[in-house]
Amino acid sequence: MSLLSALARLSLQNNGVAARFLHTSPVLCAEPLKKKKKLDPQIIKQREDRKKKKIEKQIRRLEKNARQLKPVEELEVPLDLIDNKAQRERKLAPLSAEEIEHRALLKKQWAQYKHEQKVADFQIIDRLVQSQNKALEELRCESEELYQAAIAIDTTLLPVSVKGPVATPPIKGYISPDGDYIHQAMKWE
Repeated sequence: MSLLSALARLSLQNNGVAARFLHTSPVLCAEPLKKKKKLDPQIIKQREDRKKKKIEKQIRRLEKNARQLKPVEELEVPLDLIDNKAQRERKLAPLSAEEIEHRALLKKQWAQYKHEQKVADFQIIDRLVQSQNKALEELRCESEELYQAAIAIDTTLLPVSVKGPVATPPIKGYISPDGDYIHQAMKWE
């Protein structure tokens, strides 16, 4: 109460000028921190036992399949897909002899079409090369300088810079500064 009366006296003395420059904030009530729940040691022990049993089960499964080669992890089929195999398996009717013969005929026709397409591409390329050679021969008959300029390599067409061989024989006695290579593949024992 003494603070309130002092503030009232200030405001009366200075005609309210001091009250404009004095600001108060509300009292923030702090709350005690929540205590961590203490778990029963029995529950903690049960959780640890469950983890141990799960790991032991995985070890038993690996030992059971020890003679089999271990699959690459990326190619391993998920267990739920294996369980649902019967539901996912399609029941297809066997193909009739006519259908098998029709499919074989389609494959032969497709192979023939692709062969003809490839031969046509080679013929086009051959014609282009022959016409290019004929044009160069005609140019050579007209002017040797123009012919040399036509067959000269244009280095500005593709900006390529080559600096010696990229694969060189190893230097004898050279110790690599990069350090050791550590092979980190999974080891199945």
